[in-house]
Amino acid sequence: MDNQLDISARIEALLFYKGEPVSLRFLATTLKVSEDEARVGVDALERELRDTRRGIIVLRNGDEVMLGTEPGMGATIEALLKEELTKDLGKAGLETLAIVLYRGPVARSEVNYIRGVNSNYILRSLLVRGLIEKVEGSTARSTMYRPTFELLSYMGVSKVEDLPEYEGVGGAVEEFKNTNKEESNEYEEEHDGALSEEA
Repeated sequence: MDNQLDISARIEALLFYKGEPVSLRFLATTLKVSEDEARVGVDALERELRDTRRGIIVLRNGDEVMLGTEPGMGATIEALLKEELTKDLGKAGLETLAIVLYRGPVARSEVNYIRGVNSNYILRSLLVRGLIEKVEGSTARSTMYRPTFELLSYMGVSKVEDLPEYEGVGGAVEEFKNTNKEESNEYEEEHDGALSEEA
């Protein structure tokens, strides 16, 4: 019976049912299609929701997708979440959050280097608030941080590339890193052990 629905409708039903980020691989396996077909289906669903001005949109974060609220609902959602998301966040929290938004997935050592101070407590606070999440790095012991779907939804964007001045900010940070590459390498070597993930 469900095969009578087109793939975008089936994906919409799955995303609604799960209510959390799912990978393209999960969609492909569940629907018994290829990952390319799942990607095409997600693209089609994204267009359909946008063109019909629905109250939900497709949110993307790397190779994962989920349903989120339409940006036009931002003021209403913000009113519901504002106290929780802004309470005691402070300047340090906003700085760290900006780095994760514009550079994520980003290693903790890079966050510390860019800010010039130890950011472990701030990162832990942002994790508890559900604004950022951990993902595996290039090695078994490395941890990276990226924004959560909840944060993207709160910001009113469907992907990080839609953030204001995304390319410009990313380029400026990259130029800063390249200019200070030697110091950065020395910093990471010196502090990598001290800043390794706590149990």
